[in-house]
Amino acid sequence: MEVKTIVITQARVGSTRLPGKVLKEINGKSLLQIHLERLRKCTTVSEIIVATTSEPADQVLFDKAIEWGFSASKGSESDVLDRFYQSVKDKNPDWIVRVTSDCPLIDPILVDQVITFVQENNCDYVSNGLIENFPDGQDIEVFKFTALEQAWKNATLLSEREHVTPYIRNNSDFNGGDLFTAINFPCEWDFSKIRMTVDEVRDFELIEILVHELGTDITWLEYVNYIIENNLTKVNDKIIRNEGLLKSLKNDK
Repeated sequence: MEVKTIVITQARVGSTRLPGKVLKEINGKSLLQIHLERLRKCTTVSEIIVATTSEPADQVLFDKAIEWGFSASKGSESDVLDRFYQSVKDKNPDWIVRVTSDCPLIDPILVDQVITFVQENNCDYVSNGLIENFPDGQDIEVFKFTALEQAWKNATLLSEREHVTPYIRNNSDFNGGDLFTAINFPCEWDFSKIRMTVDEVRDFELIEILVHELGTDITWLEYVNYIIENNLTKVNDKIIRNEGLLKSLKNDK
């Protein structure tokens, strides 16, 4: 029987640090379109869903996703875990891949590698970010739909609802829990100081340089090598990684 693996990318226009960032364009294409066109090259994926919100401002993201040939769904702005679950609950998926649309240069080969890794190990959750050696902006999480459903039913903290997977990670054997099995997808180098995500204007400036100089069809490592060789880390290396999650964790208390 064919394994059904669905990518869900969360997207919204509202952003406190850089409003409308996923619609910002480079060479006539929005960051969202670049992101989705790269994901389309994945070979292990059954479907790609843009999970946006029911806010009127986000209707444009829903419409664009459909126009470009992707699936789309609308849901809660703040309860992103519910938004994810509602988007796939009737599709009978085996595996869910979580990425975010503010990572325009996400690498489809890397996505396929993480998917294959989790399926070969048959664990509940795999991420290349349990140990943060990959660049920020190449974050990939793959987990069983059953784990998503369990999180959806049981997660109560605001951070767990807003960021989708903390309930799974916190209750995994990787972090001393006993509800889920989890493995980190390893990177042999430490590129954690490199940012390929877009949270602020400086991030966009770096992505703009990369796309202008290298295009949108190369691997994550080729982008990283270019960043290092040209000393481009200085463009945005003062920005805190996972700032949104850290803020949510404070609000839990």
